[in-house]
Amino acid sequence: MRVHVVSDVHGNSRDLAAAGAGADALVCLGDLVLFLDYADHSRGIFPDLFGVANAHALVELRTARRFEEARALGRRLWGELDRTGANRESVIEGAVRKQYAELFAAFPTPTYATYGNVDIPRLWPEYAAPGTTVLDGQRVELGGRVFGFVGGGLTSPMRTPYEISDEEYAAKIEAVGEVDVLCTHIPPDVPELCYDTVARRFERGSAALLDAIRRTRPRYSLFGHVHQPLARRTRIGGTECINVGHFNATGTPYVLEW
Repeated sequence: MRVHVVSDVHGNSRDLAAAGAGADALVCLGDLVLFLDYADHSRGIFPDLFGVANAHALVELRTARRFEEARALGRRLWGELDRTGANRESVIEGAVRKQYAELFAAFPTPTYATYGNVDIPRLWPEYAAPGTTVLDGQRVELGGRVFGFVGGGLTSPMRTPYEISDEEYAAKIEAVGEVDVLCTHIPPDVPELCYDTVARRFERGSAALLDAIRRTRPRYSLFGHVHQPLARRTRIGGTECINVGHFNATGTPYVLEW
């Protein structure tokens, strides 16, 4: 059995179309939408709306952890857009829908996917074809191994679209129970897995996920979310914890074979 795993696709539909080549199944750990590319400030919904200069300014403020100033910049830009008569929710949803149409069409059959923190779950049923199974707080058996899926991120200063409370996230982890492969968008709350060396900040990892790994001892914990982690993998007891990579940048899936 060979499973390819991707995360943080962020608009890379070209490489996504080939990500399942040679695999029995593709697993996607979310973040399909590209709102703003921190490596290329000309790519994404934000620069399309507000220009590269404003995208560059926003990235600088966020990287410096000047979140209030970043939010003030966003409020000013959205206010200017509102004054043109445009509805911001409709503008964003239209851009997201365009990306989803391309990305879901690129998924091979079968694909098993969960949400990232920048995704909009309510739109997924409109684009997921019969060969794509969406799971969140649920399990599926692949090649004799049980895979559990928990999507989304935890509440953060970034205020991305699909952030939930620690309690809600912990309930989904509990619902999954004991599995062979625990698939999440965010990592367990381990400092070296959560620190992004380029953004120069800690992303939020899950304490409930870390506790579940220690209690239930899955073979693997697979995740993404942190694009340039201090450590891409570590062991917690008998569990191999692996950041499967920033697919938007690498275009290469992580391979799991047994």
